[in-house]
Formats: sequence, C-alpha cells, structure tokens
Amino acid sequence: MNQTRILVETLKRVLRSQKITYADVARHLDLSEASVKRMFSRMTFTLDRLEKVCDLAGMPLAELVRESDQRPDPITMLTPEQERELLNDPKLLLVAFMVLNEWRPEQIVETFAVTEHEVIQRLAKLDRLGMIELLPGNRVRRLVARNFSWRPHGPVQKYFEREVRRDFLDSRFAKSDEHMRFVGGRLSHDSLIRMQQAINRITREFDELVQEDACLPHEEKIGVGSVFAIRPWELPTFTALRENVPNSG
Repeated sequence: MNQTRILVETLKRVLRSQKITYADVARHLDLSEASVKRMFSRMTFTLDRLEKVCDLAGMPLAELVRESDQRPDPITMLTPEQERELLNDPKLLLVAFMVLNEWRPEQIVETFAVTEHEVIQRLAKLDRLGMIELLPGNRVRRLVARNFSWRPHGPVQKYFEREVRRDFLDSRFAKSDEHMRFVGGRLSHDSLIRMQQAINRITREFDELVQEDACLPHEEKIGVGSVFAIRPWELPTFTALRENVPNSG
C-alpha cells in the first residue's frame, strides 16, 4: 500500500472513530458532499484541504503522519488457523465480519442476538489471533484488509462451496434491489484475460463504495453480497453431445 493511501486510510479511520461524516467534512471545506467523496476515493487532497480536515478531527497533520507510519501493511490472506477458528464459532465469525466492515460493538449488540460481554470476548479472541488490535474503550484497529482473500482450498472456501454458494444463489433475483445476468459466448484467451481484469476493476470499485459509505448512518446501509465469476464453461448438455460425436471415417 503506497504512502498516500495509508495516510488517507488513517484519516478516514480517525474520522469514523469520531463519527465525523463526509457531510461534516463538506460543510467544513465548503464543498459538496459528492466532491468530498471523490476527494477521498481518488485521494486528490491538496495540502491545505488535508490540514483543514485534520483540524476538523482535532489532529495535527504531523500526528496523522506519525500514526500512519506506525500502521503495518494490512493482512491480505488469513492463516489456516485463523480460518478454522472463525468457522468453529459462529459468533466469532459474525463479530469478525462486522468489525472488518466498520461496525461498532454497540451496533452488533443492537442488531444481533449477542450480548456486549460476548462481543468483547470475541474481540479479545480476534486480537489474540492477530486480526485486529483491541484498543482502550473497545475501539478496534483492523490488521486485516477489508477485502482480504480466503485461502485457496482452505477451510472457509470449502465452507463457502458447501453452504454459502447454495444459499446465496437460492433466489430468483427478481426484486428491485436484486440483479443477476448470465451470459455465454466464445472468447479468445486474450479476451478472457480482459474479462478477468474487468471483474477485478469492479471488485475494487465495490470496495471503494464501501469505504465511501462507511461514514453514513448505520440505518442507511444494508448488507450486500455479490459474486463475480468467469471461467471456460459450456452447458453439460452440449458437453455430452460433444463427447458423443461419432468418429469420422
């Protein structure tokens, strides 16, 4: 992660911890909220604006730089032990997923059938597992990237294949807030690579939108799941016919 991104991510974390929204920043800078969102997502800060946002947060720019320098690069893939621990305790998996998506402990307690004590226990467990750093006041510093990858053929990926994929796709995708498109065709290898790159761009855009919306009030957001996939494939019916082509001659 480059230094500019680390600095901006640190600033966003500080703003979230103080419940300062993009709307608050926009008023402070005399800009539109859309302009502020673009400024954060594209990291196009002038030094003057960066200092003004730091003033709003009550943190000198020099202190922001020091704190960003102390943050290690986020973990992008969990260990097998971490994945097994998450799967062995549904409440641990819940708390991990929520705090990595910027939920505060009290929001988890208000929304799910877990007590404050259970949440704090799981936060301490995540701290021991090296996924977060538990700070005073039950504040959380993430050590894992929000969009980290599950281990190929690891415990969570196997769980996904066994449970999550079936449940996720068990829908007609006909509601106003649902959408699915299935397309098929014949592509060259180079075109297949281009499609894979396009999927990577979409996932990065998804993550940027999650970060942009992090400062919105909790009740204005909903949990969303999405699957982006492409691979060489044809209908099994077609494959059967291909295999049954009689030998010529």
